[in-house]
Amino acid sequence: MSDLKIFSKDIPINGKRVIVRLDLNVPINNSKIDDDTRIKVIEPFINKLIENKAKVVLLSHLGRPKGKVISKLSLKPIFNYLEKKLNGKVHFYRERIDSKAIDASNKLKSGEVLLFENIRFFKEEENDEETFAKNLSKLGDIYINEAFSCSHRKQASIHKITKFIDSYGGPILEKEIQSINLIIKNKKKPVTCIIGGSKVSTKINILSSLLESADNLVIVGAMANNFLKFKGINVGASLVEKGSENTVKNINTLAEKNKCNIIIPVDCNTSSHVNGSPTYKSLKNIGSEDMILDIGKNTINLINKTIDGSNTVFWNGPAGYYENKNFSAGSLSIGKKIAENTKSKSLISIVGGGDTVAAIKNTGLEKTFTHLSTAGGAFLESLEGKELPGIKVLKKS
Repeated sequence: MSDLKIFSKDIPINGKRVIVRLDLNVPINNSKIDDDTRIKVIEPFINKLIENKAKVVLLSHLGRPKGKVISKLSLKPIFNYLEKKLNGKVHFYRERIDSKAIDASNKLKSGEVLLFENIRFFKEEENDEETFAKNLSKLGDIYINEAFSCSHRKQASIHKITKFIDSYGGPILEKEIQSINLIIKNKKKPVTCIIGGSKVSTKINILSSLLESADNLVIVGAMANNFLKFKGINVGASLVEKGSENTVKNINTLAEKNKCNIIIPVDCNTSSHVNGSPTYKSLKNIGSEDMILDIGKNTINLINKTIDGSNTVFWNGPAGYYENKNFSAGSLSIGKKIAENTKSKSLISIVGGGDTVAAIKNTGLEKTFTHLSTAGGAFLESLEGKELPGIKVLKKS
């Protein structure tokens, strides 16, 4: 961590143009923001820059326009939102990144903000193009990467730009990296990792690497169906991944080798339809029409007991089909237990991934964890021990 250049309050920014690369990739429907979690998180930092009389230049992407201008992926709704929330005047710039854009950044007054249109409207961004990156760098005097969630990508506004401008990691980026180290480097044992979601194949690398640092690996969500099936349990019409047997076998073998305890569900809530009502089942009573859609009460108790015996918990991926309220009980109970122990027992809790955050949205629980990450893929790649291109370039040379 110490080898990263991190932005600090000793760096003079009064009257300076400060480029901040953010991840404002939020769900927008009919020009309305559906979930503003990612924007709320960065507001205090941007307001701090405004207060310290910086000229703030904001860059972000939205969706995957692949270098084309797609009106429904415009940052206009985000501009409208920031106009209301930030403590300085906000301008929106929608033209090309050329000398005119550089002029616009130079005309900013101290404490004003200039938001640029979706950076992925330019194909040069995703191609990590040098000239484009150089032009971007001319929009500011200092660059701050506050988009940890995009730092696993080699893109101009994350990667190449740092060649041409004094560059730092921001406070949220720093917190993300510290929280990863709390799981793999500076960990307080026993460590429990609770992993959910639907596919084993997408999380095979992360599971394998967590087995090396965790004492317990709790597998929930549709992913657990593959482990149940591997043990010869009938999972009925539940979602399973074709050809996952070898993966499951390898994970079990690795767990044994690393003395990591694997915990899978012992009971469940089922239905014959994802939009249906729950029927409680023990594992031996699952019928051919049944779909396992959430963990049952005994599994919840087992997980609670495991959390009680832990000093560090990492949770990524919901425990059930939370989109239907009837099957959100498992995820909510895990969230509540982790939150309780963080408050009362100084548990170190790291919760990550968009679906996990969505599953506990509006419960107030998200405020109690040691760290809540919205970074998804970048967070998991870091946990696998990969060095992210956007982080590597922020290292002190």
